[in-house]
Amino acid sequence: MAKERGSAIIAMALLLFFLLHSETTHAATFKVGDDDGWRFGVSDWPNGKSFKAGDILEFVYNRANHNVAVVDKDGHDSCTVPDNATVFQTGDDKITLEKGENYFICGFTGHCANGMNLAITAA
Repeated sequence: MAKERGSAIIAMALLLFFLLHSETTHAATFKVGDDDGWRFGVSDWPNGKSFKAGDILEFVYNRANHNVAVVDKDGHDSCTVPDNATVFQTGDDKITLEKGENYFICGFTGHCANGMNLAITAA
């Protein structure tokens, strides 16, 4: 019985050690466009940044003038919002990145063509 108790104590000590010394992964939050927010010409904003699945993009904008549509590559490249696309319109939207390619455009006429679009790869 004492031997079993000793084994349990060692197992708990090892578990505690691993919990305290393991790296925890936290999602990062990125404000799209930094202080300027979701705006014309923001398409280069991701350059030089690293994104992971689970990271959060915060889109801040005037909701009377813009929105954020989650699209696929074709929608991004053609600046078209498909009928089944998720469209955010609050002016302060937080969207979690999925692993792989993530595409966003402003669905207001002409805005995507003027640089309100993002293509982001999340590892």
